Amino acid sequence: MSDTTTQPSTGTRLVAEALGTFLLVFGGVGTALFAATFPAGSEGNPLGVGFVGVALAFGLTVVVGAYAWGPISGGHFNPAITLGLAAAGRFAWKDTIGYIIAQIVGGALATTVIVLIGLFGVDNWLANAQDGGFASNGYGDGDFGSPGGFGLGAAIVAEIVLTAFFVLVILGVTHATRGTAALAPLAIGLTLTLIHLVLIPIDNASVNPARSIAAAIYGGPAPLSQLWVFIVFPIVGGLIAGLLHRALFEPKGSLPPAPEEARVK
Repeated sequence: MSDTTTQPSTGTRLVAEALGTFLLVFGGVGTALFAATFPAGSEGNPLGVGFVGVALAFGLTVVVGAYAWGPISGGHFNPAITLGLAAAGRFAWKDTIGYIIAQIVGGALATTVIVLIGLFGVDNWLANAQDGGFASNGYGDGDFGSPGGFGLGAAIVAEIVLTAFFVLVILGVTHATRGTAALAPLAIGLTLTLIHLVLIPIDNASVNPARSIAAAIYGGPAPLSQLWVFIVFPIVGGLIAGLLHRALFEPKGSLPPAPEEARVK
């Protein structure tokens, strides 16, 4: 009698992606909105977690989500990762659209729940959150731009380079023969934390179009007008990383199977 494992259905994998992206956005953006400068308006910020706390929140949510739902869907939770893995030959191109839709939906649901909590909790909470940009990504020195006043060029370079390194790390630590599966989520989460520590002052740290869309839809016209940067250039970085990894680290004919193929014995 052969040892057969059941492949998760497409619907199950999409739900896992939506749940993981929900957790990522709710944990990261929620920390930025509720806890980064708590109590609101306090110049001394005696209780708020600040940039470091937000960076840790994004990293920790990825660790938890990857352990919880990674075995089901691969634990992408990010369109740039999905497309980067496809470019590297680790994921089927035909499945990318479904994953990306699930990620965007999961992220949008997360910010919707954040808004509901705020509306039921504090008067004028949404208006105040929008005045601060709703933790959206941005560039330039306007009220809704870069926290450090960095311009468009800086945001483009940073998003491409840091997303590319993020995807390269993921491809390395999840390799079928060279990676250590049990520790991969921890390495990925720590990498995302590091990226946020560098990138938050530049543009509030995207490296994930689903996260950027989720925040911008409640951020108002200014974040929406800059959203294209945080959709296009993280994807560019992910694709570059996938192609580089395939060219440099995967000799022809040595690519491991895509996750859905690997689970079928």
